[in-house]
Amino acid sequence: MKEVLLVGNPNSGKTTLFNSLTRSNEHVGNWHGVTVDTKDKSFFVGKEEFCLVDTPGLYSLTPLSFEEAVAVQKIEENKDKKIINICDQNNLQRNLYLTLCLLEKGFDVVLAINQIDKKPIFKVDTKKLAETLGIDVVLIDAEKKVGIDKLKERLLLQKKSPKPPDYVKTIKAEQIQDIQTLSNLRYDYIDKILGMCAVRTHAVYGQSKLDKIFLNKWLAFPVFLLVLAGIFYLTFFSFGAFLSDSLSKLLGLVTTPILNFIENSFGQNFVYDLFNVAIFGGVGTVLSFLPQVVLLFFFLSILEDSGYMSRIAFIFEDILGRIGLSGKSVYTLLMGFGCSTSAIMTSRNMDDKNAKIKTAILCPYMSCSAKIPIYTVIGGAFFGAKNILVIMGLYILGVVVAISISKILDITLLKSKKQSFILEFPPYRTTSLKRVGKILWKNVCEFLIRVGSVMVSMNIIIWLLSSFSFNFSYVSQGGGTSMLETIGRFLAPIFSPLGFNNWAIVSSLLAGLVAKEVVVSSIAMFNGIDSSATKLLSASILLPTSVVYFATKASVISFLVYCLLYTPCMASISMLLQEVGKKWTFISVAIQLVTAYVVAFVVYQICFACEIFGFWSVFAIILTFLCVFIAFLSVFLKIKRKKLCPHCDICKKNCKLK
Repeated sequence: MKEVLLVGNPNSGKTTLFNSLTRSNEHVGNWHGVTVDTKDKSFFVGKEEFCLVDTPGLYSLTPLSFEEAVAVQKIEENKDKKIINICDQNNLQRNLYLTLCLLEKGFDVVLAINQIDKKPIFKVDTKKLAETLGIDVVLIDAEKKVGIDKLKERLLLQKKSPKPPDYVKTIKAEQIQDIQTLSNLRYDYIDKILGMCAVRTHAVYGQSKLDKIFLNKWLAFPVFLLVLAGIFYLTFFSFGAFLSDSLSKLLGLVTTPILNFIENSFGQNFVYDLFNVAIFGGVGTVLSFLPQVVLLFFFLSILEDSGYMSRIAFIFEDILGRIGLSGKSVYTLLMGFGCSTSAIMTSRNMDDKNAKIKTAILCPYMSCSAKIPIYTVIGGAFFGAKNILVIMGLYILGVVVAISISKILDITLLKSKKQSFILEFPPYRTTSLKRVGKILWKNVCEFLIRVGSVMVSMNIIIWLLSSFSFNFSYVSQGGGTSMLETIGRFLAPIFSPLGFNNWAIVSSLLAGLVAKEVVVSSIAMFNGIDSSATKLLSASILLPTSVVYFATKASVISFLVYCLLYTPCMASISMLLQEVGKKWTFISVAIQLVTAYVVAFVVYQICFACEIFGFWSVFAIILTFLCVFIAFLSVFLKIKRKKLCPHCDICKKNCKLK
């Protein structure tokens, strides 16, 4: 089996080509850092088998980041292998730079020019370009699989002798490495090639009139918040709520006959309770939120494909730079809204080790899709239509807390160095329904696998712990206090300052350490609600007679804040261990537990005070406190400056500048 390397710039369609050649379904995105490690899979050309290795995106053979170093190492280790070098037809001036680097070192290259847009900026004469470079050149459309067969045929051909660029003849071989960071010769040669082999329109790559709005100094953040608000409204309310209710009713139609059969066969004993409460009740409740999870991933995929994701990175680059991160962190943190586990994995694309650690441990503060059922069920019961404001507040709070922790770590334990960040604005594009369908199918499968394995197993364990006492007596038949209730009552006083000291609520949080969806399924189990009654579950937490009961809105908000910030699922912790090691994983979990407790405590006290004294009274007190604090801080800093520079006016000015 022959090995073929797939290399190219970020955002050139590399992973899409990998999927087309190998019939895979790897995640692709219209932004830098999607592929952070090599992936390989075999495919056939006729009867001959090839192994295609997808490498992370890179701009040259001089690595500037972790993922580029991975790609360069893989290339250097396989100098005798054939390389498919993919270039974006719209961005040849930059993409061909890597091609020249490969040709200078004598690699066996097949150049695949990917036509991403219907109206490309360059119209390329592939035959003339092939003659000029002395290699095979194929025009493809990686997504629509146009030209893929021709590309496969080129892999069967013998290595061609590439024509050395003109500048190579005029300089010594050892000087090429020195010229890579002052790269005028290569770009001059690229301009010469494009002048002979391509016709360019007047369009400018990535330029759009929409950027006057999306990148406007004053409008960028408000527009971004409006986009998020629209996504949340459609996901958690409106269309998403309608789909969720419809699926709940459908699940009820499926499970009711089965439960009736079990009841008629065994009666209402522990077998009936196992299926009704543990399997159908808990898992079915979480499963009913599948449409909302799908919608969230749908909108995230649109943001990726449209080109807006790169603009978001640009918007946050300055802010993140001040807390020891870079624009690359935006991609990782935004992925955290989907799944913390996969987001943590992409943190390895950070140039600086400390920035990588910070980015990885900040991912869990982004509210992942697994927390959607918690916000919808618990928040919806108390706030109704206003729950959209609560959900937006939780998402924003997660970001604010992450930024604050990053700043604290940057000035204490994890000072970051200045990082390189090459930002590329792709043109705005409409997404492909086929590609979105693949993304949604992949995430739906992962969600169903999680429900079908972890959720069922965990729910059965929780049911056993809540149904049997420590002497293994069945609680429903007078067997005393359950094991889970005993443990919950022991830990409940710890959470009393947060407004919830109910043993079942505490137990649901413990179960949520395995997967956050289990929090809701546990509550459904404790309150005896089946899968067809999501609204009934929300109503049940308002009843003092229910096992899980919230007395005030303040306690509900405190609970939601704690669920947002406390330790992530076991899968995320495992990924943290892999990416940042035992030490920082332990520190991360400790910070999360302390942060969740402190923030939830403060939020509860403020909300509780608002319920007693009124919102405006509490607002005035907090505003006064902040003004006094800022005044004292200003005086302290002024005194400190005077102590540092008692004699020198120049030093005083310099200190003020600092």
